[in-house]
Amino acid sequence: MKNYKILLFDLDGTLSDPKIGITKSVQYALKKMNIDEPSIDKLEAFIGPPLQDSFAQFYDMNEETTKTALDFYRERFKEKGMFENTLYPMIPELLTSLKEQHYKLVVATSKPTVFAEEILKYFQINSYFDLIVGSHLNGTRRAKTDIIQYILNQYQDNSIDDFIMIGDRKHDIIGAQNTEIDSIGVTYGYGSIEEIQQAEPTYIVPSVEGLFQLLLPSKINS
Repeated sequence: MKNYKILLFDLDGTLSDPKIGITKSVQYALKKMNIDEPSIDKLEAFIGPPLQDSFAQFYDMNEETTKTALDFYRERFKEKGMFENTLYPMIPELLTSLKEQHYKLVVATSKPTVFAEEILKYFQINSYFDLIVGSHLNGTRRAKTDIIQYILNQYQDNSIDDFIMIGDRKHDIIGAQNTEIDSIGVTYGYGSIEEIQQAEPTYIVPSVEGLFQLLLPSKINS
């Protein structure tokens, strides 16, 4: 493996499992739009990609109705949804070990930055990250390519080979490819193994333990 220096982590489905908070907030928004969706399992596809894109794709909403649905979503998400969320096991230990090895850690998420910051503070892991970058509340900078490029621009003294993106959906892998950095596709989140394989990341790992083995082999073997 290359000697990476800056690790970019997706949030939802990579650091934490946000299923309840996101799907129930989507369900709430849909109900406000007179769309009844009783199964939150059917709303898992909303986890990861920009919400604006998912409302348009899965419920055929135009720009105006998408904005209305997003406003309803945020009503519930800000109040309780962002806290209906759990860290994946061993994430704090992974972050601690990575910092001990002097990696720079960055969050790269399509979630609005202000929400990502609150969630990381809630889990008390915000101090591990040198930078937290997400989308803007007005919907701009939501594509993972734009988010990663913004991060690269903050570290212009570093080589492109210093960076690697870690995420659970094809959007993470595609964003890395578009910005010419390597990627790790994790299969414990919300992207299927098929989705990750088809996106062709540099590495694929099945678990947080797999991230330990890939990024900290000397610690695992010691």
